[in-house]
Amino acid sequence: MNHACATPPEPYTIGQLARLTGVKAVTIRYYEKADLLPAATRTASGYRLYSSVERDRLRFIRRCRHLGLGLDDIRALLRLSDEREAPCHQVDAIIHQQREHVRDRIRDLQALEQELDRLEGACRAETIGECKIIESLSRPTER
Repeated sequence: MNHACATPPEPYTIGQLARLTGVKAVTIRYYEKADLLPAATRTASGYRLYSSVERDRLRFIRRCRHLGLGLDDIRALLRLSDEREAPCHQVDAIIHQQREHVRDRIRDLQALEQELDRLEGACRAETIGECKIIESLSRPTER
């Protein structure tokens, strides 16, 4: 049997936790300093050790980061996730606000795409000296 893919037994070292979650060790240490993860227990020689609780919490944080949530929102969601009987409206509000941020960014990116299309379509020059894109980029921006 191949044990290379097997999940190592708890406790996990920071390297094992990084491999299990896809989060770099330096980021794990940063999340500890930012109070998103509790401080790891330490061996007598100072190595960090983690349990499945920290592994699962780190997966939660990673998923939140993938959704573009900031550290303050993640901290709030982690706090709320510990209050199992609390109403869900605060979680809904955080996700709604993030969705609105994403929609704003999509609109900004669509405007950027249109501007790039306009620039690309404006230039049929053979040389840089005749290039309308370079000419347009050199002009002061309009406000």
